[in-house]
Amino acid sequence: MTEDEFDVFYTAAYPRLVGQLYALTGDHAEAQDVVQEAFVRAWDRRASVLTGDRAPEAWLRTVAHRLAMSRWRRARHWWELVRGESAPRLVPEPSPDHVALVAALRQLPETQRTAIVLHHLCDLSVEQIAAETGTASGTVKARLARGRSALAGYLTSEETHPTEEARV
Repeated sequence: MTEDEFDVFYTAAYPRLVGQLYALTGDHAEAQDVVQEAFVRAWDRRASVLTGDRAPEAWLRTVAHRLAMSRWRRARHWWELVRGESAPRLVPEPSPDHVALVAALRQLPETQRTAIVLHHLCDLSVEQIAAETGTASGTVKARLARGRSALAGYLTSEETHPTEEARV
């Protein structure tokens, strides 16, 4: 893959991957960082990863997801050691709907959350998700069904039980 081809691929795939990783992590800056790191790794391996019959975007998504999980584990470990105050965030506040969706996604088990994000945000078919995650199609269908049911319950319960601020 030439530099120009890589640039075209990067321009097309980067926003999609950031959106997908943001849905998985709930942190936009973290999603940008891990996707950027995944592209750096792809650049180093562009002869083998980005050519042939492979799905380069799936490879990048997998690498970015693994990077995010690794960073999360490291941060959690550090937090457990320090137990200190976190630095204030200097990002604009998300909308209430966005907060509710991210909170609901975070409550799902990782396997269900991954299936939901890959199917509904990445527009992958059940068969593509099965191939990417190394699971059977029936398992993916079950995770999607259970994830949707759980999400509906989480989102509906928030709507039917408004906060004090919403009642005023």
